[in-house]
Amino acid sequence: MTLSRSVLDRAADRRRDEDWLEKAWAAPDTQVVVAVGDKLQATADRSALNLVAPAEAPEGIRIFLGIDRESGAGQTADGRAVFAVLVAGEADESYAGLRELGVVLSDREAGIAVHVVGLANWHAVNTHCANCGEHTVVVEAGSVRDCPNCGIHHFPRTDPAIIVMVTDDQDRALLGRNGAWPEGRYSTLAGFVEPGESLEAAVRREVLEESGVIVGPEVLYAGSQPWPLPSSLMLGFYAKAIGTEIEVDGDEISDARWFSREDLRALVEAGTMAIPGNISISRRLIEGWYGEELTGSW
Repeated sequence: MTLSRSVLDRAADRRRDEDWLEKAWAAPDTQVVVAVGDKLQATADRSALNLVAPAEAPEGIRIFLGIDRESGAGQTADGRAVFAVLVAGEADESYAGLRELGVVLSDREAGIAVHVVGLANWHAVNTHCANCGEHTVVVEAGSVRDCPNCGIHHFPRTDPAIIVMVTDDQDRALLGRNGAWPEGRYSTLAGFVEPGESLEAAVRREVLEESGVIVGPEVLYAGSQPWPLPSSLMLGFYAKAIGTEIEVDGDEISDARWFSREDLRALVEAGTMAIPGNISISRRLIEGWYGEELTGSW
């Protein structure tokens, strides 16, 4: 999965070690990625993150991301430290989002990017305590926010969501489209997991609610991918339908259809149908069913 690549050691045990963190920040080989909102500073050709030295980083919320243990360098034997700085304001043309950068970044930088964007979005909406309303303070190197009034520790949350490629007894794929999307754009069905619900139950419920299709007992896990826009973890599945009758909900899904491989390829190649881009787990599920890579995307 494009956004599931990560090689950095998050070194959570160092987040409370203020002395170590200060030494790491002062090390000449430490790298810093700068973020404004959910945009990351990138190189001019948009092929990589613009990783700067701490002395070149602006003021902002400083976050320790981890240790690059394979670097062979660093302020201690641990390896090279990597930080992020979250800056308030508007992003200029030197910044780019995950949708643009995700498919071109290396494994190392893709892991850094999703970590930074996830924390940036979390910090942006957790400036005050949900329990008492007091302004929270950043602690543990940017991984926690504490309430100085009631003492509650606020941790970054991740919302689990299922995304599923449903096939019928003819091995056709069920794809749907949201009414707000441009004509011809289709994707796999997806939805958030509700409290007290298993992942398999969420698959069956979401497919039934959105398309009217009943999913049988065969629900197979395919893989996961963080989607920090703002805070989701997408859990991918393949599932088998019991029937083929479709009745869309008309709310989230305005149209859903069964596609054979031949149908899908002809429509995509003709340009009358678009499937999700390479950054999406939905595309991986579609191509996993199809058997090879497809051309064209949103």
